[in-house]
Amino acid sequence: MPHHLEEAVTAESAVAPEPEVLAAFEAAKGFMPLREGLALYAAAAGAAALGLPLLEVGTYCGRSTILLADAARAAGVSVLTVDHHRGSEEQQPGWEYHDPTVVDPEIGLMDTLPSFRRTLYRAGLEEHVVALVGRSPQVAAVWGGKLGFVFIDGGHTDEHANGDYEGWAPHVADGGLLVIHDVFPDPADGGQAPYRVHQRALSSGAFTEVSVTDSLRVLRRTGPGI
Repeated sequence: MPHHLEEAVTAESAVAPEPEVLAAFEAAKGFMPLREGLALYAAAAGAAALGLPLLEVGTYCGRSTILLADAARAAGVSVLTVDHHRGSEEQQPGWEYHDPTVVDPEIGLMDTLPSFRRTLYRAGLEEHVVALVGRSPQVAAVWGGKLGFVFIDGGHTDEHANGDYEGWAPHVADGGLLVIHDVFPDPADGGQAPYRVHQRALSSGAFTEVSVTDSLRVLRRTGPGI
């Protein structure tokens, strides 16, 4: 990997979104805190220098997509965001993160796709994002290209977290970044599936951790495999 690109990928504190982008992020429905959002933006901006697409697993209503799209826009690349838009396990009726305003009243199921589209429209970022509507392993199975950045923030069961990792981590290019959200080493702080995937990535020898911001972990591909 050329030295100037390695510097770009690791310069986590060197870039920040413009105030209007941050305002759109904070106004959007979603769960990512500002501190983690800023770290995500910096990582995406650095990885975009590789000239490859950025990919997010777990779109929800597009809060984090705003930051990825702005970073991609500046570098002239695109963001791909993958979600079936029916909500993850913890977003179903009766669970902690359920939001009845994103339930389709006609069929009674969650549908976050309209909210996501409104989020991107309001932020002026629609043209920089490709929405892939489907289940992550199925989409990954038909994706053939390399990616400069993969952000795993989908389902939080072991099945889904491992499926996201196994489907998308092989596509991370040499020197590209793998970012994992909701990594909690202490079970008292949150579910353990993302943490186990994080540990799997590190023990593989394929990825090296480059930054930690609360529950957000940024790793760089430094070897083959997963």
